[in-house]
Order: sequence, then structure tokens, then C-alpha cells
Amino acid sequence: MDRRTFVQLAGLGASSLMAGGLFGCRQSYGNSVPSFLKGYESGYRQDPLAGTLDWFRDAKFGLFIHYGLYSLLGRGEWVQLSEKIPVKEYEKLKDRFTAENFDTDFITDLALEAEMKYLNITTRHHDSFCLFNTKTTDFNSVNSPAKRDLVEELATACDKKGLGLCLYFSHGRDWRHPHAPNNDNWGGYARPKYDPKDPYYKYGDEHDLDIYIAYMHDQLTELLTQYGPVANIWLDGHATPMSGDIDAFRIDETYALIRKLQPGAMISAKWGYNGEEDFYAPEIHWLKKQKEEVEKMVASGKPVEICTAIAGWGYTAKHDGKHRGVDSVLDNLRYANQYNGNLLLNTAPLPDGSIDKQDIATLREVGKIVRESGWPKWEQS
Repeated sequence: MDRRTFVQLAGLGASSLMAGGLFGCRQSYGNSVPSFLKGYESGYRQDPLAGTLDWFRDAKFGLFIHYGLYSLLGRGEWVQLSEKIPVKEYEKLKDRFTAENFDTDFITDLALEAEMKYLNITTRHHDSFCLFNTKTTDFNSVNSPAKRDLVEELATACDKKGLGLCLYFSHGRDWRHPHAPNNDNWGGYARPKYDPKDPYYKYGDEHDLDIYIAYMHDQLTELLTQYGPVANIWLDGHATPMSGDIDAFRIDETYALIRKLQPGAMISAKWGYNGEEDFYAPEIHWLKKQKEEVEKMVASGKPVEICTAIAGWGYTAKHDGKHRGVDSVLDNLRYANQYNGNLLLNTAPLPDGSIDKQDIATLREVGKIVRESGWPKWEQS
């Protein structure tokens, strides 16, 4: 199925959801198959989600992209929290966001050269800045000097080249929305520890988590109806909902929305919330620290995707010239193979959106080695 046709059909589906209630009817997209599922057509036509999972089990390697306002500062994606930058002060970064060298054709070509099968981009990180066209907030890339919908551009390039499009979405943690979880009832770095409290947030009886959840659902609806077939909704901010009243987050409703809008899209949420996730997505360093969770993961039989970064998640200037190289990435692939899993490897675009030259060379060389020698295998020492 080409992306334009999907978007048109999905738009009709979203309209019917709005008219008939959030979960009123199941949208059908016919027998067309997303371009990234070449070779998996039969399974997808029988069961879209099962077909996508079959593809994912074989994918082995994906590219993660952390890009946003934090990239401009070069001190990592948690800079708003670590430096306690006030909301209105952080907001000013939007006026400097140009993304002039964020080139989705180059990025997708690089992924193919590295033998990757999919890409995952931070549509909205914890700072709440959106890299897509949204009606929910003007805090987005289209409303910045860039005047670009970066998710749309990446979706078009992925569709053209047969790459799966995965969408990172900070579900559990938001450092801007007034009604997102506050530090009084939630942990997991719900908010920066401002002193005095930031007046942008709502507190006490004025705070209503349901308003934030409705906002999230509106954004997920946009992401699942504007950009064609999506391979995965990759939810982050896991520690915050798990630190408090998890039922207040209405996880079941969020998952039902995703299933209705795109039955073939996988859902992940790190270790998971309610067991209905389609695969596990831990960070690589968690595996040696959280043995009980690893045992559950292995016993589940679900696919595994291990994520790690070449040099920090968001651009970090102090790492310039000191990024991990080919051998280290091959070791990561070998480690993922221990769990029959995929490796989701992050590169952090520079402030202008370009990819670090060291990472480019590394990824190209990794792809060359895989083509010549096959995928690295885990060997028990």
C-alpha cells in the first residue's frame, strides 16, 4: 500500500472514530501490504499484526534517531531536567530550530547501507516538542523556523525504500504539559525539580491527568492517521506511570486506540505495563541490572529489541570525536543475538540535523562486514 492511499483511508477511519466514538468500528485497509513487509505479504493479509511481528523477528537491526530542541544545546536530551531550565525559557529554543541539514533521503540511505530494516524517530521526547504537524500544540517543528514536518518526510523516505517506520512517543513523562504527571504523586523524573515550582504547571485540585491523557490520545491519533503504515508505536517514560497509580494512566484505552487505528502496528513500552505489549524493548544496560525482568522477558517468548546509543541519546558535544566504533557496534549486535533480538542503535543528529561523520563511517563499515561475513553470532564463553 502506498503511503498516500493509506493516509486517505486512515483519515476516513479517524473521522468515523470521531463521529461514532473512540472505539466505534474497526477500520479495514483492504489487502494492500506496507512496503516494508515485502516477503511477508501472506502473513500480513491473514493477520496484520502477526505479519508485522514475523518481519520484526527477522529484522535484526534498526536506526534510532533522537533529535529535538535539546540537540541545539549539545548537552543531552535530559538537559531541561538536569539543569532545571524553566518551561518558558526552554520554549525559546523553538525559535532557533531550523533543522536545515536534516536529510531523510540521506538518513534512510545510510540505514540501508548499514543493513538496517527500520528507523525509529523521537516524534515527541520528554520536553514535549513535536517533530510532526499537530493541532494539539504550537510547540512543534512546523511552527518553528524549520517549518517542516520531519516525521512526514521520514515516512515518505521509508515508504519509498521499504524501511519500517517506528515512532517513539514519550507517553509517561512530559516536562511541559500543565496536566502531565507532577512530582507530588509521581516519580521516575516526572518533572524537573524546580524551586520554586514552575508556574506553567497545574497543581493540586487544578491538576487533571485526564486532560493530559486526552492530549496524548489526540497526538497518537495524528501519528497513526497522517503518515501511512507504522511498524511500531514505541512508548517511553516508563518509570513515571510505574511509580504511581498505573490505572490512572488508562493504558488499556491507549492500546485499544492504537489497535483500532492501525491493527498491524506493534506496541512496545520498555519492560511493559499490562503484558499486552508485542515485544520487549529494554535499554542494553538494564539487562545486567534487572535479572528478574530479563527472566520474565525470556520466558515470555516475545520478540526482543535492545536499544543503545553510539554516543549519548541526544547530541552531546563532549562526545565529539569519541564515538564508539565498528567493533563495539558489532559486539552490540552479537549481544542482541544472545536473546534472538534486534539491536536498535541510536545516532544523535547535530544541531543542524546532520549525522555525525564518525557515525556515518561506522554504520557503513558495519553494513559492509554484515554483507561479507553475515550477522555476528553470540558465542557462550
